[in-house]
Amino acid sequence: MFKLLPESNPLAPAVTVVVNGRSVAVPQGCSAAAAMLMHGGGSTRTTPVSGEARAPYCMMGLCYECLMEIDGEPNQQGCLVIVREGMHINPQLGKPGVKP
Repeated sequence: MFKLLPESNPLAPAVTVVVNGRSVAVPQGCSAAAAMLMHGGGSTRTTPVSGEARAPYCMMGLCYECLMEIDGEPNQQGCLVIVREGMHINPQLGKPGVKP
C-alpha cells in the first residue's frame, strides 16, 4: 500500500528498529507510524471500548489515530516521532496502563 516516491534515494541510510518484537530496517528520517505501516500490519492501536483496530489517518498529529507504545511509553503520537537506531515500536492495545 505504501511505497517510497521514485525520487527517493534507494541507497539512503537505514536504521534498525524493533516493530512488534521483530527487528526491521526502515529509512532514516521516517516516522514511527510509517515504520509500523511498513512492517507491522497497518494497525497502530486498538480502541479501549470495542478493541477495533485503528491506523494513522492524517500523519501530521491532528487525528490521534497513530497512538502507539514507543520504547515502553504509551500514548505516543507515532506520526510525530522520528525513528532512531534500536527504537522499540509496538501498537497500543486498548487503554494504556497508568505508570506509578
